[in-house]
Amino acid sequence: MQRLQVARRELALESAINRLDRFDLLILEDFAYVSKDQAETSVLFELISARYERRSVPLTANQPFGEWTKVFPDPAMTVAAVDRLVHHSTIFELNVESYRRRTALQRKQQDPGRPASFATPNNVGVPPRAEEQQ
Repeated sequence: MQRLQVARRELALESAINRLDRFDLLILEDFAYVSKDQAETSVLFELISARYERRSVPLTANQPFGEWTKVFPDPAMTVAAVDRLVHHSTIFELNVESYRRRTALQRKQQDPGRPASFATPNNVGVPPRAEEQQ
């Protein structure tokens, strides 16, 4: 997206999108992970529109389509982008526990770590109160 934004500023966005067109498959991973600003969503929408019904754009997202209005600042652009992405698409919705979380829980069960009594106290770096100094 950053390169496409630079291309837009240099009035070369169409050329940059055309260079990406040589790829039959363009994967957008963690698509809805972070909110995007108007400049990012604008070039992203142009990329999606340029590839619509011509090239494949699989994507992964951690948000359902109904939440994408939180990702894109322009609701109309959100609807238009989703419309193009889902048309002719196969959608796989995975309602499963995060494999990272599952692995962390398994690791914790195998090695629970230090007991709480060895944990760093909350008052480290705080000067002792007068009654504690006695």
